Amino acid sequence: MLKIQSLSVSYHDHRVLHDVSFDVNSGEVLALIGPNGAGKSTIIRAASGVIPSTGYIRTNGDDFQSLTPLQRARYLAVVPQAISLPPAFTVWETVLMGRTPYLGFLGHASAHDEELARQALSRVNALAFADRRVGELSGGEAQRILLARALCQSTPILLLDEPTAHLDLQYQVSLLELIHELAHKENLAVMVALHDLNLAAHFADRVALLVGGNLKAIGTPREVLTSELISQAYCLPVQVVEHPFLGGPLVLPEKMQ
Repeated sequence: MLKIQSLSVSYHDHRVLHDVSFDVNSGEVLALIGPNGAGKSTIIRAASGVIPSTGYIRTNGDDFQSLTPLQRARYLAVVPQAISLPPAFTVWETVLMGRTPYLGFLGHASAHDEELARQALSRVNALAFADRRVGELSGGEAQRILLARALCQSTPILLLDEPTAHLDLQYQVSLLELIHELAHKENLAVMVALHDLNLAAHFADRVALLVGGNLKAIGTPREVLTSELISQAYCLPVQVVEHPFLGGPLVLPEKMQ
């Protein structure tokens, strides 16, 4: 479980996240939704230690703020929004970097580390181009490699910041299906920032709605994705109906005049 309590973040004396508290349970996917600037990416960056914050971020009683980056990397893996991969490295070398928190003094990967890298590449359907240079990859391919590196890290907590941003529809669905499967079968605590409300409705167990750095609602997709809450949050009239094939909420903007 990831426990976030009274989390606040400020940039140059301007507070962008206001006293946010919630848990991400083991075995579930929690989707962060909200308009641009709501604080979705800020929460993920604060939880991963990329930016300073106040409040508490804990797991199993350990306070993340007291851990070294290497110690923290054994608890959580992050798939960032920006694609920042070393272009000269191969895909294989990049994914194997996920094992860095566990390497010994000499930094040599073991046969076990290499097997985990193969499994991670296979899970994201990228084993076929393991020998390619990262600089040769498309945006969607690079995003899949970021996920593979995070999976190779083998942590109980997985944070993803807009992981579907550079993917076509096929890979958006397959990636979120994989994330949902990992959370439930391997008891991972998964927090993912998503712009697409209907993907969040289908693949998340719970949804947290953020507006202006404040947590406005948290609950099941059916509890949070209501016409009233979404219309207010996005300043746009919407209707939420039952999905005709999948069940659950389907968010539709009302016709604009």
